[in-house]
Amino acid sequence: MSKYITIKDIANELGISKSTVSRALSGDSSNVKAETMKLITETAQRMGYQRNELAVSLRKQSSHNIGIIIPEIVTTFYMDFISHAQTILRMHGYNVLIATSNESADQERINIDMMEKCMVDGILISVCDKEKNTDVYRRVMGRGIPMVFFDRTLEWGDASQVRLDDYIMSFFMVEQLIRSGSKRIVHISGPSHIRNGYERLRGYRDALEKFHIAYDKELVLPSALSADDGSRVMADFLDRNIPFDAVFGFTETALIGAKNIMQKRGMHVPADARICCMSGTALCTLVFPTITAVEQPVEQMASEACRLVMAHIADSAKGVEDIVLRGEIIDRESTAV
Repeated sequence: MSKYITIKDIANELGISKSTVSRALSGDSSNVKAETMKLITETAQRMGYQRNELAVSLRKQSSHNIGIIIPEIVTTFYMDFISHAQTILRMHGYNVLIATSNESADQERINIDMMEKCMVDGILISVCDKEKNTDVYRRVMGRGIPMVFFDRTLEWGDASQVRLDDYIMSFFMVEQLIRSGSKRIVHISGPSHIRNGYERLRGYRDALEKFHIAYDKELVLPSALSADDGSRVMADFLDRNIPFDAVFGFTETALIGAKNIMQKRGMHVPADARICCMSGTALCTLVFPTITAVEQPVEQMASEACRLVMAHIADSAKGVEDIVLRGEIIDRESTAV
């Protein structure tokens, strides 16, 4: 038995032409008698017929599918983004295809190729690397498939983007630590191949400079994304017995890992060291003490990204937009001394 029931199978079952079956299943009541249409639709339902959406897309030159590619699924941020985006896109008649790159630029290329083969009308993407796949992005957009970059974005101006003002929010977070009395602030950095990473480091350095605090490279730890990474870099740092009074994390997962090691070594947060991070989500409220963080306006980011990709689909000549959003510092127990 065929894996998929086709129009031909239904036509053979009823002994009528494929064209009649096709017209009936497309609702062409002007060319198919009512009793014949009823027979065909009932037979199709009984046999388990499903319309071939890919074939329909080929005819219409539109799949009404939009792809979303994210770099990881560890934090709740990307899941929240997908939830909001999916709601918006479905309201406008689009289906959503989702792929995770697992922090691999190679996997990201595979994901983009898959989206192309699925004939998506557009792609929302948060990148793993700001440079490695730019040739792929240009090729895809050159084929008429608009791409909108969100959260982790690029430096070139050939595509619309929606991002947090990482520099200014990082600056404000570190400034708040300094005004609270911290002077020896550790920064768990982000990867240099991610735009957010060096923007947050730049904000950290400029906040120190504003208050005439010397930049100490020993207080900038190697890049960390996961909780395991955060645990490792903090353990190595603590082994060196360098004094510090605060920790500012590139992201919450790395900071949570660092916090666990600090507490295992007998440190008390925030009495011995205040801690805070960028990219905070609900995870910051599920640990003790709860963590002060800059939280992104994820719903607004999803709304803007969806607006842009649909606008580019509707008008291929639409100019690019660079949307920069402000986050919000949420004060919690980890900085309350």
